[in-house]
Amino acid sequence: MELNEFVHQLDELEKQAVGELSAIQDAAALEEVRIKYLGAKSGQFKNVQKSMGALAATDRPAGGKRFNEVKNAIQAAFDEAQNRASQQATKSTGPMADPTLPGARIRLGHVHPITQTIEHLKEIMGRLGFSVTEGPEVEDPWHNFVALNIPDDHPARDPLDNFYLKTAEKNSGVTRLLRSQTSTVQIRVMESRQPPVRIISLGRVYRPDEADATHFPMFHQMEGLWVDRGVTMAQLKSVLRLFATSYLGGDVNIRFRPSFFPFTEPSVEVDFWWAGRWIEFGGAGMVDPNVLNAVGYDPEVYTGFAFGLGVERLCMRRHQVTDIRDLYRNDVRFLRQF
Repeated sequence: MELNEFVHQLDELEKQAVGELSAIQDAAALEEVRIKYLGAKSGQFKNVQKSMGALAATDRPAGGKRFNEVKNAIQAAFDEAQNRASQQATKSTGPMADPTLPGARIRLGHVHPITQTIEHLKEIMGRLGFSVTEGPEVEDPWHNFVALNIPDDHPARDPLDNFYLKTAEKNSGVTRLLRSQTSTVQIRVMESRQPPVRIISLGRVYRPDEADATHFPMFHQMEGLWVDRGVTMAQLKSVLRLFATSYLGGDVNIRFRPSFFPFTEPSVEVDFWWAGRWIEFGGAGMVDPNVLNAVGYDPEVYTGFAFGLGVERLCMRRHQVTDIRDLYRNDVRFLRQF
């Protein structure tokens, strides 16, 4: 390649690059021009540099000098365009930050209303003499059904009413399911200790219910259990009334309705009055003798009561939430109310 031809290429490249850079006003356009002319792999300036090898040895000093001059000119035009783009960005986004001004308060998160409710319930029941325990959410049929006096043909064991885990069963050879009630914890506790037992357990339970204003396929329960000599139904009602007035206020109106659960006898459902109607917030009753036998307790010596209360419904009643789904929509505007 002749020296004149090489210098002409450099002159044209400088003219084009400086011309385009002088018109740049924003960072995005600047980056496109930078890649076009100064890109490390396919930039036009890189391509011209490769052609220096075709110059005669005597022409290379002059060619190299002009090459450096053009490179410096394009770099200077690029730096100037970069300053303009930065100034333009500052104008469009407002004044530059003043580091001497007080900093803006960082918005911190806070505890979810369900978690707030759980901690509040623990505190109330602690004052009533109940200790807190926990159990697994993935259970086996013994703890979820058999020990709770739920026979094989009971509708509560239907696959349509439970979340059975086929993969877990395939891998372990043992039927597993997501627990449908926190009553499983009372079985585990009674298996591991002798009376007196006075515990609560709070956690998630799972049922394939269709979501509506008062139902959700995953929700929380508070399980309570008191087993000792001489425990009575009157004590159960007293505990639940004391709990309701402590959490929902002294003016709360609750009622007990006869019901049936396989693991308690007699059994009741507990309702509170809200918005012109009775709403169930839990089931309770005296522990069935078959359940006591299943865990090795003598029903001729010990009696007890158990209850399971819906945490979400208690939370909704206290905070006047009318749709349980609002608690799980992750709408920050809603959650900030609590």
